[in-house]
Amino acid sequence: METSPVWFITGASSGFGRAFAEYALTQGYRVVATARKSESIQPLADQYPNRTLALRMDVNDRSQIDAAVGQAMERFGQVDVLINNAGYGIVGAVEETPEDELRALMETNFFGAMAVTRALLPHLRHRGRGAIVNISSLGGQLSIAGFGSYSASKFALEGISEALAQEVKPLGIKVLIVEPGQFRTNLAGVGMRFMPEIEAYSESAGPTRQFARSSHGTQFGDPYKAARAIDVALGDPNPPLRLQLGQDSVDMIRAHAETLLSDLKRWEAIAVDTRLDG
Repeated sequence: METSPVWFITGASSGFGRAFAEYALTQGYRVVATARKSESIQPLADQYPNRTLALRMDVNDRSQIDAAVGQAMERFGQVDVLINNAGYGIVGAVEETPEDELRALMETNFFGAMAVTRALLPHLRHRGRGAIVNISSLGGQLSIAGFGSYSASKFALEGISEALAQEVKPLGIKVLIVEPGQFRTNLAGVGMRFMPEIEAYSESAGPTRQFARSSHGTQFGDPYKAARAIDVALGDPNPPLRLQLGQDSVDMIRAHAETLLSDLKRWEAIAVDTRLDG
């Protein structure tokens, strides 16, 4: 009977998701690879027919999620690692971003990930083991002009993941928040939506827009190595809650944390001098 781990991956058609699936398969794991267009992931199933289940699944469609989870259980009988990777980005200042675009982004990046998580949690809880990996970003720890909407979706994902980790740890389930920097994926290409420009924001959000347009294909990060790093972290008896990936992520998050601590210290006297007298 097959006992190798089963990775359930969303957004497996390209980028991180495809790299995660390919990595897992080369390690002898079994993979449930999901994407909105199943034909994009069928080659994986053709190459590894005994260990791959390629499924059409939109994280915004609960019926498709439930069907995919059911098929995964029918085929493999278990899921050991859920990787919530499906998502996309938006570039635009807050005023440049229409409400429907912001809501759609939150639906996919946050609510979609939570829908898949909630669908698999009863299974993981019943088994008393497993892991939930939520792919965030260095933008889940800090934000930059022009990336506010994207960061908002990742801030939300990180906030609920931190609470979830505390809730499920006694049940034997791990939660890992992954915060990549710039990796050679399609996020800066087809995975990024650019909002209409307002001239007043050209100096603040403009450089971010230019960076996002020019960075595609120039990133230094290797998605396959990211998959390996995640696997190493999951195999540790005391994995981190947050795993930064890439020197840029480490450097920027460290600088952000140092600024936070510096401000905390500078304003501590004012902050605590708010207690009711007497």
